[in-house]
Amino acid sequence: MSKRIHTILLVAASIIIIVGCAKKGSITGGPKDETPPVVVKAFPPNFSTSFNKKEIRIYFDEYVKLKDAQKQIIVSPPMDPKPTITPMGSANKFIKIKFIDTLLENTTYSINFGESIVDNNEENPNPFFRYVFSTGDFLDSLSIKGTVSDAVQKEADEYVTVALYEIDEEYSDSVVYKNVPRYITNTLDTIAFDLHNLKEGKFKLIALKDVSNNYTYDPKQDKIGFYEEIITLPKDTAKVFNLTLFKEILDFKVLHPKQVSKNEFIFPYEGVKDSMQVKLLSKVPDDFETRVFPDKKKDTLHYWFRPFFEADSLLFEVTNIKNYKDTITTRFKDQYKDSLVLASDVGNTLALNKNFVFSANTALDSINEKLISLTDKDTLEVPFSVDLDIHTNEVELIFDKTESNAYNLKFLPEAVKDFVGNVNDTININFRTKRLADYGTIFLTLENVEAYPVLVQITDEKENVIAEQVAREQRVLTFDHLDPSKYFIRVIVDSNDNGIWDSGNFLKGIQPEEIRYFDAPVDVRANWEIKQTFVLDQD
Repeated sequence: MSKRIHTILLVAASIIIIVGCAKKGSITGGPKDETPPVVVKAFPPNFSTSFNKKEIRIYFDEYVKLKDAQKQIIVSPPMDPKPTITPMGSANKFIKIKFIDTLLENTTYSINFGESIVDNNEENPNPFFRYVFSTGDFLDSLSIKGTVSDAVQKEADEYVTVALYEIDEEYSDSVVYKNVPRYITNTLDTIAFDLHNLKEGKFKLIALKDVSNNYTYDPKQDKIGFYEEIITLPKDTAKVFNLTLFKEILDFKVLHPKQVSKNEFIFPYEGVKDSMQVKLLSKVPDDFETRVFPDKKKDTLHYWFRPFFEADSLLFEVTNIKNYKDTITTRFKDQYKDSLVLASDVGNTLALNKNFVFSANTALDSINEKLISLTDKDTLEVPFSVDLDIHTNEVELIFDKTESNAYNLKFLPEAVKDFVGNVNDTININFRTKRLADYGTIFLTLENVEAYPVLVQITDEKENVIAEQVAREQRVLTFDHLDPSKYFIRVIVDSNDNGIWDSGNFLKGIQPEEIRYFDAPVDVRANWEIKQTFVLDQD
């Protein structure tokens, strides 16, 4: 082979190798940019004193934009109206802050951007950049820190506002309802908070889950948490504060009633109904009767009456415990009468330790047991009794249940009669029971309980209460007939011994009753008995 031919073959082979290698991969743009934007300068400079400008510009080494600015950017002390901060949608190499509100004299301001400043391409954040300036001749430099928890939920909400209200001669606790605080910060997507550039003085420390984002407390929709004592700076700068958020129970107030059918009014209310009573003050027939019961899901009282009579309007008096009394006039007219509809929350399966319970959309009046039959899977008659509770508008069907059985509950016509004369048609309801071995059991022992009684609850992953017991002394608590699942345990310190969790009250300085959570889910399996010890940590 000639030298020329040999050279040509080598070149051709090299080309083939190069082409072959090129087919195996593709050229990439290099490693992903993970570098956050960097501040290169600011006008006026960060940490300026004797500040008197209307505008600030902060320059970066690359194009930036603002992400989730409404949540992330916090100006402290708050301004009304808020400054305009751009760019919001497009990208730029600088951020412009333009003040509309007049700045306070001799005041240190802090603009915390959180993680809102991101580069234009990869959205890498510049973490927690703060621009600080003072309208006086020095910068306030004190700070405090802490955490936020929730009184009921295992995990606290994100984006909780934490505020300091200055204690001066004009201060009262009601200031949280109408005035913005002196200093604010936000937990963003964590549970921790820091308040920087604070001045010397005395302050009230508050946390708000501020739904309207207006820095004032609205008990109807906001959660609140507070530190009981007055904070003194700089004395208390070394402390770590924990604020527990809770939803206040509103003061009782009846809302405007509404006629929803021919013989029914509903009375919505706020707060706790306690011994709420409704009395009709208008003239009524001699045989006038009423039936009142609470709604199972809403803060509403159902008011049924008979017989129907003619009137343009009705005057009601509503009373409640704690000296509440109100009179309300509402329109009254003839409407269609509701038909009777029965319903039950049991579903297809009835637990062996439960009774079959049903209710109705109308006020129940009587049950004729002779027109009700209950048979098992062998079509054998099952003895039962019924218990009608007119105060809850529920009926309990009581009978001895057996494992792995199927039941048919049959209502013949007129077995159930409601308060205004409606009766049922034929109704068939089928349900079953499971084997005892299909359930699991938790034997729970509490240790290190500081004071009894405590309310012990088993909840599901959504914190719905599956079972609960009151413990008044050291003993083993048995939670049986549990479906296989993961459960959570929580213990409520029932300070006032009323069998329920009580929320707090800001104006009265009352913290919510404490709830302790077991630190891990309990995996309950069929035909298993779990012995679990819960050691309560003491603060």
